[in-house]
Order: sequence, then structure tokens, then C-alpha cells
Amino acid sequence: MAKIRTVTGDIEPGSVRNAMIHEHVLFDIVAPDCGGNRNAEINALNRWQIDYFSNRDPSNAHQLDRGVATSEMKAYKDDGGDLVVDQSALGLARDPEGLRRAAIDSGVRIVAATGTYTAPYLDDKILSLDSSELGELFAREILEGIGDFGIRAGIIGEIGCSWPLEEFERRALGAAARAQRETGAAISVHPGRHPDACPEIIEILERHGADLSRTILCHMDRTYPDGDGVLQLLQSGVNVEWDFFGIEQSHYWMGDLELPNDLDRLRIIRNLDDLGFGSRLLISQDICTKTRMKHWGGHGYGHILRNATALMDRLEFDQTLTEKLLRLNPRRLLAIQ
Repeated sequence: MAKIRTVTGDIEPGSVRNAMIHEHVLFDIVAPDCGGNRNAEINALNRWQIDYFSNRDPSNAHQLDRGVATSEMKAYKDDGGDLVVDQSALGLARDPEGLRRAAIDSGVRIVAATGTYTAPYLDDKILSLDSSELGELFAREILEGIGDFGIRAGIIGEIGCSWPLEEFERRALGAAARAQRETGAAISVHPGRHPDACPEIIEILERHGADLSRTILCHMDRTYPDGDGVLQLLQSGVNVEWDFFGIEQSHYWMGDLELPNDLDRLRIIRNLDDLGFGSRLLISQDICTKTRMKHWGGHGYGHILRNATALMDRLEFDQTLTEKLLRLNPRRLLAIQ
């Protein structure tokens, strides 16, 4: 029997009504070389400008308060949310016990992740591991538990990749494939910020025996903003994910490109569904800054459920596609045999 592995135990996939497959509930994504005051106050006078530059502001790029996490999960549940995948891999201040506490106190099921973020975020101990050792670590965290917590991970990722790929990141991709073969868990990959990054990642994973039908390439919003190039990825067998929902600005703080808005994203998704790829399309919000949380005046984890579903109706989405995006596709990928 397939089960979804959460921080409070395994559950039946069919018990999940609405799922966000790529979020961060407790995290620290402040860049290692980032200056500024990470403890500066975010208030009504500066919130908009800080949000405009997103995680470039160190005060905005971490949220380690378990009480805030619980409050945000309760708000998500009020919006109809059942499950959230926290993709805070090693390097992003992963807090398995904090996730379990937030899950228990809110009633939302939370999936924790194994895996490694991009090389600059990792310590020397992790960077020294070879691909075999990394694969053993990833598999152990799914099968036995993370560290001494006894809390098992339910997804491999987000595996952080730079552009160009660093040697460690190549090892991590190979390790992810090995752990997937051993555990059956899905792989989620954060690709480098270049259109050629995804094809290279697919080639590496395929060479190491990964199951591409259980592999997710994230961040289509900034890697292929107008959707060109996504069809070729789907034709390789992978799943693709738009996870910037709720970011409705043309400015991309990490590069010179024009981001799509939510309606643009949904048009691209509808067109790919028309081509027969609806079962391999995913959506989420990838919340990794304070200003996107309700506590700091943001849209919160329930934005897609509250707002994007109305846009789906406006675009006359087939109900089956909506069901796939919110329920069926996340369930399939999170279910471990």
C-alpha cells in the first residue's frame, strides 16, 4: 500500500484534499554572503519595499519562530488546506521537530524533506561527502528518520543546483537518484537560473537511474517565464512545477527577466493540459520570505485555494485539471510504496 510520509506518521493519499507541494514553513535562506541586518523589523512603512526585493533582504529571508509557523498553518487549514510539503533541505535550517509541533497544533499534515540545497549554503562536513555517502544519508532520513528526531522525511529535495552546476551538486543529483531507487520517494529539484539547467539535470538523473516520472523540476516561473521550453521537459517524462503563485510583479529580484503573473501561469498550464500533460503539472507558492506570510501582511499559504481557483474558473478550467493540480498530482508524487 502506498503512503504519504508526514512528520506525524504515514497517511493514506486519499485522505488529502488540498496540498501545496513546495513551501517552506521553517527556514533560513539568507545567502551566506548577504550583508545587512537580519534582525531588522519589518513593519507597515517598509514592508512593500522589502517584499519587492524578496529574499535579498536578510531580515525577510528567514522564519524560525515555531509559533508563527503554527499560526500560518492554522490559517492555511481555514482556507481548506490539508497538507504542506516543507522543502527546507539541508542548508536551509531544517527543523523537523518544529514542523511536527506545527502539524500537531494546527491539524495540517506536513511533509519534511531530505536532500541538500545549493553548495554555498552547506557546511564542510556535508560538502565532503561523496555521492554514495549522500545517497545513504538521504535514504536513511526517509526510511529511519532525521538525526535523533525519529521524524522521517517524505520527499528528496529540493536538491539545490546552481548555474553552472558545482561538482558537489552533481554528486547530490546522483545521490538523489540512488536514494529514490532505494526508497521510492519522489525527487524535487531546484534548477539553476538558466534555460539549459533543466536538460542537464535530466541527463544526470537519467544516467544515475532516476525515475523521471517521479521527479519534479521546480521554478518554471523564472526558468521559462513565457512557457517556451517546458514542453520539451515534459516530453522527457519529468513533472514540472510553477511555484511562484502569489508573486504578481514584473521585477525578478534574482535576474533580468519578466515574471508571469498568476493568470499567465494558469494559461500556460491550461495549454499544456490541452496537449495531454495535465497529470505532470504542479503548482505551489514556494513561500520562503516573511512578507509573503499573513503574519507580515502577505498572502499566506492558502493563496492558491482562496484566489487562484477563481482565476481557474475565469479561464474555464476543466474540473479534472483543477483536481489534478490541487490533489491528484501531489498525492501521486508523495505516495511511497
